[in-house]
Amino acid sequence: MSYNEQLQRIVKKYEDAGNPLPATAHDIAIWAIEQGLWQPQRSTVVDRCAEEIARAMREEHITDPQGRRVRVKHVATVERNGRQAAFWADMRTAPREHMEIAFQQRRQQIVGDCRQLKWDVDSYNQNHNDGESLQMVFDFTLDLEEIEALAAIA
Repeated sequence: MSYNEQLQRIVKKYEDAGNPLPATAHDIAIWAIEQGLWQPQRSTVVDRCAEEIARAMREEHITDPQGRRVRVKHVATVERNGRQAAFWADMRTAPREHMEIAFQQRRQQIVGDCRQLKWDVDSYNQNHNDGESLQMVFDFTLDLEEIEALAAIA
């Protein structure tokens, strides 16, 4: 059983114990720890620290010379020494190749998010929606133009 499946089982036990959903992940975690269903291991602590460092890097922004607020640190998942790993770099000093990979991978993440959103909306409309179908537009051209126009007059 994978770690995610173990965590999903904990959530099921939380529900089976009569605890209500919706609930926060924090509330479920407190319950799981109190019940002795989850204990941190060194690798879990290291992974958590790495996740928090990655989140902090993701949120580091500067204002560029043109006035745009841009992310400074970018991640590219590449294979090195026969192992795949996520390498972070500062866009101000990163090699072009790193940035090219990072930007393409972020674009693919967005495409994946859009695909999942489409499936979720389609499933909701077909299986749970009693009203008019919800519609999603996946062409963001006008959204981006509007954001840039608003920024230009601000």
